[in-house]
Amino acid sequence: MRKVILLALFVACSAPAALAQDDYDKVNVFAGFSHNRVDTGVADDDPDIDDILDEREGFNGFNGSVTGNVSRYVGLKGDYSFHTKTFNDAAFPGVEVRSHLHNFLGGVQFRDNAKATKVKPFAHVLAGAAHATFDVRGLATPVDFDDSETGFAMAVGGGLDFRVSDRIDIRAVQFDYNPTRLASETQHNFRIGVGIVIK
Repeated sequence: MRKVILLALFVACSAPAALAQDDYDKVNVFAGFSHNRVDTGVADDDPDIDDILDEREGFNGFNGSVTGNVSRYVGLKGDYSFHTKTFNDAAFPGVEVRSHLHNFLGGVQFRDNAKATKVKPFAHVLAGAAHATFDVRGLATPVDFDDSETGFAMAVGGGLDFRVSDRIDIRAVQFDYNPTRLASETQHNFRIGVGIVIK
């Protein structure tokens, strides 16, 4: 009888700890649209400070991530993004340039992952590699070549999620400073995205 009472006490004391372990989401999977303002280094002849904006091109694409939460507020995150743009305007007369930018990143995310939290701001610090490809084709000339470059990349930023249900959050906005180091130069890129988070 004494063993039964001790076992009952042990179970009763362990129950709150077991419940506490389940009060936050263990895994978050994000998928959504992403727009990256890529630092192309293509400037006009205007020496004004607005060249910082003039040298950027809008690349559209996809951003996805998986976060394994090690506590209510901290998670380990793997992040992939793909952005692309085709140039065939006055900047490149007679040729078409297709550019792709891949980011493979990992790091730490800070977010309130409690199941009951309705508004969830988050921040993350990620680092890894960027891979850029360029495919150049002549529209009226026999130009045909491609090139690629791989280098360091990171993303520092955050955003805001809203709880929709027990299984879904809406990512209203995500904004990242996304520098890359390609061709021995640093590109100061900025990406913004929206999407859904599955828990």
